[in-house]
Amino acid sequence: MRKVSAAAIHLFLIMASVVSLFPFVWMLIGMTNSSSDIVKGKFSFGSELSTNINKLLDMTDLGGAFWNSAVIAVIGTVCTLILSSMAGFGFEIYRTKGKDRLFGILMLSMMMPFAAVMVPLFRMFSSMGMLNTPTAVILPTITTAFMIFFFMQNTKSFPRELLQAGRVDGLGEWRLFTHVYMPTMKPTYAAAAIITFMNYWNSFLWPLIALQTPDKKTLPLIVSSLASSYNPDYGMIMVAIVITTLPTVLIFFLLQKQFVQGMLGSVK
Repeated sequence: MRKVSAAAIHLFLIMASVVSLFPFVWMLIGMTNSSSDIVKGKFSFGSELSTNINKLLDMTDLGGAFWNSAVIAVIGTVCTLILSSMAGFGFEIYRTKGKDRLFGILMLSMMMPFAAVMVPLFRMFSSMGMLNTPTAVILPTITTAFMIFFFMQNTKSFPRELLQAGRVDGLGEWRLFTHVYMPTMKPTYAAAAIITFMNYWNSFLWPLIALQTPDKKTLPLIVSSLASSYNPDYGMIMVAIVITTLPTVLIFFLLQKQFVQGMLGSVK
């Protein structure tokens, strides 16, 4: 009975893996075929890869869009990690009278849809002359309630003895954070970095509103403009999607071990 149960579980996991990987395989195959072959449902590698790449480079500023996405994702991720970890560290380590009430208000903010604040954000950044800049994309999500909560939960398992030993050695609170807390919480930072980088890299709605000229567009906006054309070239679109997906896949595999450790730590 136990063997049958294990076999059923493995069969289910194999089927789930096939379903999950199929879109990526289809994407890789599609980038080598012409648009007409993709529409016909051809499921084998073709010889149109170089043609699709050349058409994509001719029709879009792919290098500029990649650079814009990279600047927003890297700077946004670094800022989010620093600010969110500081907030999570402060909420968990220090005891103040209004801390729980403030944290409750912070959690309530997670219930507010982003669409509800888009118009106020647009008016605010427009009045400050910051539209059409990476800053306008980064600032609204430079720290989030979820990421603060994530660091706070991980900090619950942080050994307080390290802080006490650091204070005995004469370290100030800032150096305790940078020299004791941050090195110890590397897996948490890695997990948070993957989540945050993917959010910035794949963000679409707010960049669509905030970035108003072609030279400031990010890769998701480029892919969307290609897909929404009157006669879309699916082979070229598949190439653009693969290029857009590669950085997030690379980041995940580079930090996979730390990501698992960080996510397990957040559950404790």
